[in-house]
Amino acid sequence: MDSLSGRIEVVAGCMFSGKSEELIRRLKRAQIARQKVIALKSSLDDRYGLETITSHSGIRLESAIVASPADVVRIVEEKQVEVVGIDEVQFFDPGIIEVAEYLAGKGVRVILAGLDQDFRGEPFGPMPELLSLAEEVTKLTAVCMVCGRPATRTQRIVNGRPARYDDPVVMVGAAESYEARCREHHVVPGRPERVLEKERLI
Repeated sequence: MDSLSGRIEVVAGCMFSGKSEELIRRLKRAQIARQKVIALKSSLDDRYGLETITSHSGIRLESAIVASPADVVRIVEEKQVEVVGIDEVQFFDPGIIEVAEYLAGKGVRVILAGLDQDFRGEPFGPMPELLSLAEEVTKLTAVCMVCGRPATRTQRIVNGRPARYDDPVVMVGAAESYEARCREHHVVPGRPERVLEKERLI
């Protein structure tokens, strides 16, 4: 491994924005370049089968399942890969931040794809720090299911209605449970109102 080639790349956005598809594209290009590549995903994501990363459009790539950041280090070092791609990185605990930094420092190209915001429109898990540490950040948008404008938020739907703010943050699902929405049409009943204290800005 060449320490000069190590880097962190983050592909972020809301659901249906093409994050997994972009991750797969980068990994396949690395394979074409004859680099040793491995794709990993969280054990929490079982929507399309456990042993593949699958985009919502149906593009697939064989992957291994990891339950913890420690599993990532073990697999990467055992297989001596040059490029590792991790999907749904928002599901990992904060240890994934240290792992990404460690692997990049060892010369591994680390490509991470995940939701930057949860269904409430708030920063999701380790994503804020990963975004700040990355050499390259790509933020993708989807299409708002209400107005058709660019969507940056994920709307959770429960029994045909927007999920409430105090609902569990992690609930794995796809089109039956989520929609892409723009800021204007993203609705979270019970969310605390953001009040700007103008006095603090003077």
